Parts: sequence; structure tokens; C-alpha cells
Amino acid sequence: MDNIEIMLTLTILVVIGYAAHRLNYIGGDFDKKLSGFIVDFTCPALILSSVMGDRLPDREMILPLLGIGFLTYFLLSFAGFYLPRFVTKKKSDEGILGFAMMFGNVGFIGYPIVASIFGPEAVFYAAILNVPNTLCVFTIGNTLLHGGRIKRRFDYKILYCPAMIAAYIAMLIVATGFDRVPRIISHPLTLLGGITIPGALLIIGSSMASLPVRKMAGDMSVYLTTALRLVVLPLLIHFTFTLAGFQPLSVAINTIIISMPVATYGTIFCLKEGIDVTVMTEVTFITTIVSIVTVPLLTMLLV
Repeated sequence: MDNIEIMLTLTILVVIGYAAHRLNYIGGDFDKKLSGFIVDFTCPALILSSVMGDRLPDREMILPLLGIGFLTYFLLSFAGFYLPRFVTKKKSDEGILGFAMMFGNVGFIGYPIVASIFGPEAVFYAAILNVPNTLCVFTIGNTLLHGGRIKRRFDYKILYCPAMIAAYIAMLIVATGFDRVPRIISHPLTLLGGITIPGALLIIGSSMASLPVRKMAGDMSVYLTTALRLVVLPLLIHFTFTLAGFQPLSVAINTIIISMPVATYGTIFCLKEGIDVTVMTEVTFITTIVSIVTVPLLTMLLV
């Protein structure tokens, strides 16, 4: 399929999820349980199955991808800390909007879209890029939400969540060149991982249907943050790394990864820390809606 057909296919699945929620087929506890199942079971399976095909991904891309990932968040940290002051007049919103500019929903939305655009083995490359994302979201991201103050210590348990463990195992398989995973293991993992793409997109559509749109419209600061999050910053990062001579496939996957809508961790952090969740919810909702258009456009332009 070409890029337009891929993105139309993904959009149709989101619409089906929206309609299924409105018709009371899905939603509520079902969405919550399916989300947990995708994050803890099918997404790790998708990552592992990406290195269990007919040929292994290129092991020489592991270190460059880690390098690109850490450099990306080093550059994005400047945006997160400094750009919000030009976007909003509310000091209390600066950290929230900075978080929104920096962190996209890589694990839940990024993996399925990367798999659809670049093929199954590209999920392995996306998983490598998610390592620096995860480290930074729990350190820099948490600091942003507390106005530049480190509120709590880094939770090392996140380094051992199922998706991260799957990424470590996948990197080990590729680094050692082990290409003899028995089919009795690889085939079930491939089938299980295949649930991730449709499942994630259906839940996204269902989540949209559960939100009161009139109350989620946001203000100008939300729309400016959305433009920076989905278009301006991904393009700047893309052309910076392209001009620096990085490998085109690595740059393309990284660009798509950082053009995702705002990470759901933002809402979770706000709820846990007692921070007003309104602005974070608005920018997450708006970026999710707008990304249905911006992701295919960036894909056609850059991939």
C-alpha cells in the first residue's frame, strides 16, 4: 500500500472505534482492560516479532538509533523549557505545554503507525528510539510538570516494564545475530502482536467518542502547541539530522515517532501529582484529532 492508503486505513479503524463506542459495543472498562492488554502483552509481542522474520534488522543501526534518540530529546528539551513562555501568558501552563511539545505517544500509537508505514521490522527500530523517550519522560517530563523542580525520584521500575524488556531482548537477538527462533515461539508472537495495530486504533476512536468535544476545544496556546508538537518540531529535527548526514531510514522513523500526539503519561502524571489536568487533556485530545491529518502529510513529504 502507498502512504495515502495506509493512513486512510488507519483513519478508518479510528472511525470504526468511534462508531463502536457510540453504539455501546466498546468503551468504559472494556477500553481500560484492552489498553492494558495491548501495552503489556500485544505491544511487547509486536516488538519481539519484529526481529523474528525471514531476516534480522540491521544490527549496525542499534547504536546510531540510540544516538539519534538521545540527541532528539536533548534538542526537544530546549523547546520544552523555553518555547512555552512565548505560547502562553499563564505561568502555571508553561510546564504542561512544554511536556506536550516534548513527548509523543510512542508506545501506544507510534509502534502501530511505524509498522504500517515502514513494515514489521521497523517496530524494532522504533523500540530502540523509545528507550531515550522513556528515560526522559520520567525525568525531564516530570520536572517540567513541576515548574522546573524535581518532585520525585526516577522510578526505575519503568525500565523493566514488558515493552522495555521486549526491546532489550530484541536488541540482544539482533546484536548476537540469532536468527533461529523456533516457529512454535515466533508464530504465536506474530499473531499476538498483530492485535496491536487494530486494537490501539479502535481504542483511540473510542476514547475520542467518550470526550465532550465542546469542552475540549482548547485555546490559542493549545493550538500553537499542537502545531509545534505535530509539525514544526518534527520538521526541524528531521532536517537537522538529514543535514548532519544521519542514515535516512533512521531519520524518517525518528521523525514519524516524534510527530505523534501528546503522550498519555502527561495526563497520568497530572492526576497522580494533583496537577490541574484540564490543559493536558485538551492538548492531548486536539493533537490526537489533528494527527490523523498531519501524520499522513508528513509521511508523504518525508518518507
